[in-house]
Amino acid sequence: MTPFLGEFVGTGMLILFGQTVVSNVVLEKSKGQNSGWIVISFGWAMAVFVGVYCSAAASKAHLNPAVTLAFAVLGKFPWESVPLYIGAQFLGAMAGSLLAWLCFRPHFDKTQDADAKLAVFCTGPAIRSYGNNLITEIIATFALILGVLFIASPSSSLGALDALPVSLLVLVIGLGPGGPTGYAINPARDLGPRIMHAILPVPGKRDGDWAYAWVPVIGPVLGCLMAAGVYKLLQG
Repeated sequence: MTPFLGEFVGTGMLILFGQTVVSNVVLEKSKGQNSGWIVISFGWAMAVFVGVYCSAAASKAHLNPAVTLAFAVLGKFPWESVPLYIGAQFLGAMAGSLLAWLCFRPHFDKTQDADAKLAVFCTGPAIRSYGNNLITEIIATFALILGVLFIASPSSSLGALDALPVSLLVLVIGLGPGGPTGYAINPARDLGPRIMHAILPVPGKRDGDWAYAWVPVIGPVLGCLMAAGVYKLLQG
């Protein structure tokens, strides 16, 4: 499998499982309806595990433009490959979002809450305050990327479980700093499905909350750059 396909498949699996977990919790008539935030956080963490495991051999499992940019800034990844990786991540996110929608299509028909339907696809703040929401996304992504940079070069291998530390990191972000915004921490994870929400024939859907859409893109970019800078300082 080529690096492009690795990123495409890995990000697609990430979004497929993550988005279906949210669908299971928020859509009407689902077996997991109203099962709560812990289920969503745990589901996204396991989605990361599957995505990383599937793509690690082919592409080193970036699955996130913030990860790709951080590695490029630190000289650990060639800049000429950045557009290829980010393109694959966005396309994979959109493909995974399409599959997730197909899984729960009858439940979208039964659900009247347009905000819930949008929440399946993309993030939104619990309290809308663009400045504070941006700071939250910066901090959450900073924590993710700094952790990933240290995890990426472990002193010992866990074998098939090498994907587990990043998954646990995503889990604790979801249970902690991810609460105020829904923790995009990944521009492709948020913007790709948000575009699919606009394209797909979701019945009774609202607008895509495009006034907020810049936050889960700019926040992770700034957070990853800060994490790269701090990592470089710590390495001396």
